[in-house]
Amino acid sequence: MKSVVSITSPPATNARESNHIGIAWVSLCLAFAAHVTDEALTDFLSVYNPAVRAIRQKLPFLPIPTFTFGIWLTGLIIAVIILFLLSPKAFRKGRIVRLFSYLYGIIMLVNGLLHIAGSFYMGGMMPGVYTAPLLLASSTYLLWSVHRNRE
Repeated sequence: MKSVVSITSPPATNARESNHIGIAWVSLCLAFAAHVTDEALTDFLSVYNPAVRAIRQKLPFLPIPTFTFGIWLTGLIIAVIILFLLSPKAFRKGRIVRLFSYLYGIIMLVNGLLHIAGSFYMGGMMPGVYTAPLLLASSTYLLWSVHRNRE
C-alpha cells in the first residue's frame, strides 16, 4: 500500500469567507473617506453645530461637542487613516477582528441612516446624504461578512 501525503491549503471557501471581512472592511473605509469628503464639501458643520447647541439647551448633561472645521476634518482624516491601517488585521480571522468589525459596521450604518433620516426631517438634502447610501451598503456588507464568518 502506498501512502500519499499531500500538503494542501485550506479549502477555498474558508479563505474566501475570511477575505470577505477584509474586503468589506476596506470598502467601508473607502465609503467613509468619501463620506468625510462629502461632508467637508457640503458644510456639514453648519448643520451639526447649531443642532448640538439646541440639544445642549434642552439636555445640558449630554457631553456633545461642537467643532471648528480644522479640528473636525483633522480628526476624521486621522480616523480614516487608522481604520485603513487596521485593514490587514481585518483579513485575519479572530474574535477581536469580529468585535471591531461589528462595532465599525454598526456605527457607520447608524451614521448613514441618520443622514438620510435628517434629510427627511429637514425637508432637504442634509450634508453627507449623497454618500450615505455608500455607508449603508458597505456597512451592511461588513456586518453580513462578519456574521457569515462567525466561528
